[in-house]
Amino acid sequence: MSGEVRYDGVAVGLHWLIAVLAIAVATLGLLIPEAPRGSEWRDFVLLWHRSIGVTILVAMVLRVLWRLGHKPPPLPPSLRPIEAFLAHATHALLYLAFLAMPIAGYLNTAAAGHSLSLFGLVTIPPLVPESERLAQIAIGLHLVGQFAVYGFVALHVAAALMHGIVRRDGVFSRMLPARR
Repeated sequence: MSGEVRYDGVAVGLHWLIAVLAIAVATLGLLIPEAPRGSEWRDFVLLWHRSIGVTILVAMVLRVLWRLGHKPPPLPPSLRPIEAFLAHATHALLYLAFLAMPIAGYLNTAAAGHSLSLFGLVTIPPLVPESERLAQIAIGLHLVGQFAVYGFVALHVAAALMHGIVRRDGVFSRMLPARR
């Protein structure tokens, strides 16, 4: 449909990249408790969980920087003020969570005295002093944040589906990849 109000290609690409990475990192995160400590399997799961987490952090920083210079399309005037507020609040909380989660994960790793291998290619050293207390606080925030992310993502997906299936007001299609 011409004249459609859409997000630009960079915003759409970053959105879907982060969505796919979030599914991958959450799946790996759920495997961590099942992997025996000291096993090669656990090392593999942690390597990929951490690496994807750092990738999400980089993608989110890029997304925030892009968003600062590129306004999103306006919400349709048919939205009630409370709906617009909830849309903006949910987006802000998702941005915050997707920035805070990898930082908390890294702080847990670093404060436990471990470096972080990025896909086995680059090593990020611990940039904070070793501290069992900080590591415990960071993992606690990371685990609580996990459920916050699940809730915010569920709200986001439910709202997108409501706009796409029930209201059919164009909000859902704004973030879909452009059709040629």
